[in-house]
Amino acid sequence: MIQKDPETPATERPRTVWVLTDGKAGDEAQCIGVAEALEAPFECRRVAPRAPFVWLMPWGPIDPAESEDRPESPLKPPYPDLAIASGRRAVPYLRRLKRLSGGKTFTVFLKDPLTGPGTADLIWVPEHDRLRGANVLVAVTGPHRFSAAAFAAARATVHPQIDALRSPRLAVLVGGNSRHHRFTPDDIARFAVGLERLAADGAALMITTSRRTPATLLDRLRDLARTGGHYLWTGDGDNPLVAMLAKADAVVATADSTNMIGEAAATGKPVHVFRPNGGHRKIDRFLGNLDRLGIIHPFPGPLKTTTYEPLNSTPLIAEAILSAFANARRRSG
Repeated sequence: MIQKDPETPATERPRTVWVLTDGKAGDEAQCIGVAEALEAPFECRRVAPRAPFVWLMPWGPIDPAESEDRPESPLKPPYPDLAIASGRRAVPYLRRLKRLSGGKTFTVFLKDPLTGPGTADLIWVPEHDRLRGANVLVAVTGPHRFSAAAFAAARATVHPQIDALRSPRLAVLVGGNSRHHRFTPDDIARFAVGLERLAADGAALMITTSRRTPATLLDRLRDLARTGGHYLWTGDGDNPLVAMLAKADAVVATADSTNMIGEAAATGKPVHVFRPNGGHRKIDRFLGNLDRLGIIHPFPGPLKTTTYEPLNSTPLIAEAILSAFANARRRSG
């Protein structure tokens, strides 16, 4: 396993960082969360490969239209001390960046790149993935931008629509149809009825939805919010998710997004997980790990109030990166 060295001298810390993705929100947010935890300046570089090159990724080459000599290339120099990438489309670009920098850019990949541990200098994977290696860091949950400091600031910040709600307050994180899950009419009814029962018992719901949320489910949530004493956010204005999580007494989340559940686990509040139709063995392993830690509970079901030590892998991943980066600099220097 990777050895962490918290006493990394300033001379051995990255001064410039790239976040390299295709712009997918989940991938970019994870990379940014790690970059922020490194406390180093960073910039986002987005790749946009065309067909047929995109069909060959992550194994094939980059799109020649995005070569480093092109004006709009995401690989345009000068090259950074460190690059953090995620998503299969970013894999060839990260490999190319390593070569272009003469091996000087330290490369990090978040999640399994599918091309083996040699893809980057350091790779983080969630525990439910199978990839292992000397340069592979494993953690139960993924990185995100919701640090303890961010939650503390959100609790101290006035949010009139949330602060006016009664207690207990439930943050309800609603995903939607995905590659592995499908919200059937029965799922929508079961989920909505479960929320309606909590509301009838006196809970205030703070609901946030996704672009993937089915229209029929969104209609049920709107109807519920109109009964009064609840807050529904569907994409207008700034995303209040950090305030919802910080000020919640408990969380309800749908199982189609491990990112959402991982963010909720950073609160230390009980997380009630709704499983729509479908599933995947990796998601089952992820939920099984959280269940064994006493973090998640089934939904619909009784509202839990037990707390636990917040589970946040982001600072651990950042520490491992700093240690590995410093060790690489020492070896090369």
